[in-house]
Amino acid sequence: MSKLILITGGAGFIGSHLADELLGRGHRVRVLDALVSQVHGEDAVRPAYLHPDVELRVGDVLDPRAVDEALVGVDAVYHLAAMVGVGQSMYRISDYTAVNNEGTAVLLEALSRRPVGRLVVASSMSIYGEGLYRPPSGPLVPGRLRTLDRLKARRWELADHDGRPLVPVATPESKPPELASVYALSKFDQERLCLIVGQAYGIPAVALRFFNVYGPRQALSNPYTGVLAIFASRLLNGLPPPVFEDGLQRRDFVNVRDVARACALALEAPRAAGRVINIGSGRHQTIRGVAERLASVLGRPHIGPEITQRHRAGDIRHCFADISLARELLGFSPKVEFDAGLADLASWLEGRITPDRAEEAGRELAERGLTV
Repeated sequence: MSKLILITGGAGFIGSHLADELLGRGHRVRVLDALVSQVHGEDAVRPAYLHPDVELRVGDVLDPRAVDEALVGVDAVYHLAAMVGVGQSMYRISDYTAVNNEGTAVLLEALSRRPVGRLVVASSMSIYGEGLYRPPSGPLVPGRLRTLDRLKARRWELADHDGRPLVPVATPESKPPELASVYALSKFDQERLCLIVGQAYGIPAVALRFFNVYGPRQALSNPYTGVLAIFASRLLNGLPPPVFEDGLQRRDFVNVRDVARACALALEAPRAAGRVINIGSGRHQTIRGVAERLASVLGRPHIGPEITQRHRAGDIRHCFADISLARELLGFSPKVEFDAGLADLASWLEGRITPDRAEEAGRELAERGLTV
């Protein structure tokens, strides 16, 4: 049965792919998006990649009137509108808290007056902080944030009380949150607000914790989010991608097309209501290895990553997804292999000219004492 579905932040990277997926399943799609300059450029207009059948309403999720009007006749909501990026959140604290926390509150107040059949909120793996680890002996343990002394000594890996290394393992939803950045805190607030208010007003709500999403349409001009987009911007300008620490930290890179499909599955899955669910690839890559593979795919294998041996405030060492629950509750299995996804990204990047703002962002963080 066709539904009218609202996507907040739907003109962006993930939202536009989700719109394609929903349209392909026979639904109608309305988007509320502020078209912010950091993502869409200074002279922001409707993105060319946004499907022509999408009804775009330019408006701010912080504007109660815009949100109310966008909800008229809507059957379900995907809440993707957010400021994104760990590093920037550590100094634009008010902006991140306003958009992510207050913006969600504005939406939920409107939904309390206009309940819908399903609310899906985009959450983040950043909530976990460090992932789950296996000690030399005994049960699995949650990773704890590294001390400043260890970071200054360039002792990047986590260890037990006796100094023995801990081995990272896939992180399930049961791992307690360890909120290491303002961004992580705001995403945790977003998911809890949606689940609490959803339960109170009879709105089946689902929080999807996205891991490192990559693919076409990622904002190349934003130096604070999407490590592959940041690396691509540098490589396209003939410059080495900056890699924090030693580059051996592990992440789970999941293709945006898989993420869009997972979101669509969450619309109907009855047992997903009230749950928090990881959305990742179920595999992990080192950041250094990803930089090298992207350089090769873009035809620039001679440009190696710049290993900074520095730590950025809010960053963690290892975290990658256990996606057992997504398989069980959503019937989700990732389909896009990483190399195929990189090739698709490279094809989209071909011929693009993009400003490189990574050095500017790095200076901003350093001047504020947010790197060690």
